Amino acid sequence: MKNLVVIAICLFVSTSFSQNKRVLTENKDTNLIEVVYYHTNGEVSQTGSYTIDGKLQGDWLSFDINGKKIASATYDNGKKVGKWFFWNGDTLKEVDYSNNVIASVSEWSNKNTIVSRN
Repeated sequence: MKNLVVIAICLFVSTSFSQNKRVLTENKDTNLIEVVYYHTNGEVSQTGSYTIDGKLQGDWLSFDINGKKIASATYDNGKKVGKWFFWNGDTLKEVDYSNNVIASVSEWSNKNTIVSRN
């Protein structure tokens, strides 16, 4: 019995400190649970929606600890669909999903000067 209590306490403590804050809101119009996750510094980490049975649904956005967007994804009833985008510095990756499987990956880099002020 003592071992069970110790294990339960360890699990509670580890999950309490490993999870960042989140806010859940029921959207009665769409019948989805909208969620916003936060970094420990208070900046938004992710936004998205779940179906009532817990499957990812619709558009999801991810942000770094400074609030800069780093990913855009789309789910349909828990499956990856459409175009996903990942930003890293001046590089953009586009991943196309079809039937929950990667169909193609494209990458662009923006290292050219578009406008210069003299």
